[in-house]
Amino acid sequence: MNKEYRYILEKGNKKHHCPACAKKRFVKYIETQSGNHLPQEYGRCDRESKCGYHLNPYNNGYAKAIWEHEKGGTIEWKPSVVKMKNKVIAKPKITFIPDKVFKQTRGGYDKNDFIQNLLNRVDFPLEVKDIEKVIGMYHLGTVQNGSRKGANTFPFIDVNCNVRTIQVKQFDEANHTIGTDFLHSMIEKHHTRNNTPLPQWLEAYKENETKVSCLFGEHLLSKYPDNPIALVEAPKTAIYSTLYFGLPEQPSCLLWLAVYNLSSLNLNKCKELKGRNVYLFPDLSKDGAAFELWSKKANEIQKQLAGATFHVSDLLEQLAPQQDKEQGKDLADYLIKQDWRLFRKREPKQLKDEITAFETIEQQEKTLPQLENENLTKPDIEKSITKLENYFKSIELPTKPIVLTKGSTITDCALFIRTHFDTLKGNQNNKRYLPYIARLEELKQVLTKKLKIA
Repeated sequence: MNKEYRYILEKGNKKHHCPACAKKRFVKYIETQSGNHLPQEYGRCDRESKCGYHLNPYNNGYAKAIWEHEKGGTIEWKPSVVKMKNKVIAKPKITFIPDKVFKQTRGGYDKNDFIQNLLNRVDFPLEVKDIEKVIGMYHLGTVQNGSRKGANTFPFIDVNCNVRTIQVKQFDEANHTIGTDFLHSMIEKHHTRNNTPLPQWLEAYKENETKVSCLFGEHLLSKYPDNPIALVEAPKTAIYSTLYFGLPEQPSCLLWLAVYNLSSLNLNKCKELKGRNVYLFPDLSKDGAAFELWSKKANEIQKQLAGATFHVSDLLEQLAPQQDKEQGKDLADYLIKQDWRLFRKREPKQLKDEITAFETIEQQEKTLPQLENENLTKPDIEKSITKLENYFKSIELPTKPIVLTKGSTITDCALFIRTHFDTLKGNQNNKRYLPYIARLEELKQVLTKKLKIA
């Protein structure tokens, strides 16, 4: 009759880093009732001849101590470390992507869909000099052949300039993601299809426990030691934000970095942000789950990171319509609808003013009545703007939220008015912006009614 053990070696192919030799050949012990792992030192290394590490919970008193404790006993016991005293516990070695592989991505920008969209296909094309600066700053690249030819590469480079991983993204003409991969995975698939051996570096790279193990843009921290940090989820959002708010050329300018995705925000990723002032901009989500998660994590990280201060922005949560939240839109989705020139005119410290331009044309057209006369000439538009400016200057603006229509609330009236006029003055020849005048007229009617009542 087989004896049933409470503690057994975990079944399956999952391996961990050995506490003795650091190779990823370690099988941990689990408790069969719960399936939980025992403390990390309990397990067996598969490298029996080269390492031979094996710590059995039945041999050093662990199992007996748990049994005594559950019976109400008070046996004195500590985990045995005798077998490890003379061993150096090495940190798992990290393999980086070789420079020669990384450099092969640096080029082909005339075929890069992401870059060409920014230069030619978006509503407000960016200038070549700014695109070139961002490409050089973040080391953006291109997949030059294969099924993902033309895709953009986002390298995650650590503070010591080691390439930890390279994310590959394909975009449609609106710069929406249509395909995601990693360069190391693509190379592995190529060799597998052709039945050829993997490069030596890739064999070692596959042993890395975590591939995305640093922040996107982390290599810039030493170059810009005094700048406040803006942290977003995706590299694409960091690129857009840098193009709109400007490069961190002055100490007061934001340095935009990315963690990779929602669940990637953690202490290990943020360890290089010691002493920095960090602003976090999570993507939108249904019921605000993303905002709540990042708020919780930011609070935990700040407690453990010396000198760092974390601020989680709730601006998108306050102002975005429910439909955008359910679609999980991010800051980039709003920025790309705006004229980047308007953002460059503002001071970096006016972060809230800058981002409030996310009141997009698309949203305006969905929620606003059109002007009664849509065939206004340029002088007519200028006259309407002047009249509205004079009106708002002549009254005392409310400091409390104003409800325009059902589902449309202005939380900061002065800010709302200022950003609308900025947009109108920069686009007076574009009738697509007429809804901004309609929105201001609607606010004027609401305020006039309130003043009469008062």
